[in-house]
Amino acid sequence: MTQEFVDTLSMDPFAVMNTIGLVAFALVGATKAIREEFDLFGVTVVGLATAFAGGMTRDLLVNRIPLALSTPIEIGLGLLGVGLAIGVSAVLESADTHPLTLLSDAIGLAAFTTTGAIVATQAGIPAFGVVAIATINAVGGGAVADILLDRSPFILFDGFYASCAVLGGSTYWVVVAVGGSNGIAAAACAVIVLGTRVGALIFGWSLPTAQVLGLTRK
Repeated sequence: MTQEFVDTLSMDPFAVMNTIGLVAFALVGATKAIREEFDLFGVTVVGLATAFAGGMTRDLLVNRIPLALSTPIEIGLGLLGVGLAIGVSAVLESADTHPLTLLSDAIGLAAFTTTGAIVATQAGIPAFGVVAIATINAVGGGAVADILLDRSPFILFDGFYASCAVLGGSTYWVVVAVGGSNGIAAAACAVIVLGTRVGALIFGWSLPTAQVLGLTRK
């Protein structure tokens, strides 16, 4: 099974991960908007923002036209995610916090960390830039969605979310640096991000706050 996954990624790792990420993040963002009782237009806007904001920022950083503006296929994948969110919300109570949605979010995080790392590597960006762009690609959409939902971006206080993307982007760079193929690097990146994020959800992992470390006055 793992070998089949790597073989598929080797064909076009970016296309595979981008497709997964768009559908997963559009679903996650749209379920949040549905919970806030947005109308269908608002649900669609938040869903698409979650799916595309990180990738558009990534593309601008590497000086290329955002893919979302270049092909209708990407918009179609985002709309598919929104449609799935509407269906899931009709069946599940509190769909935005249901394990299915949380898993979709973890999958989207893994996929978009990988696409960001791929694009940055192909653009010839050094190690720090690869990790930074992978992280921005992964968490940018969620941050924009939270702003649209009038919330503080949860990546600023959920200690093991953006951190997973940092680990994944670092893993991708290391694998490529030691001579691994893009397919192997993509698989390793996705596994690390998905594994750490699911672990954080199950075991409650988080980074310490300044208060916990005693760095602030009471």
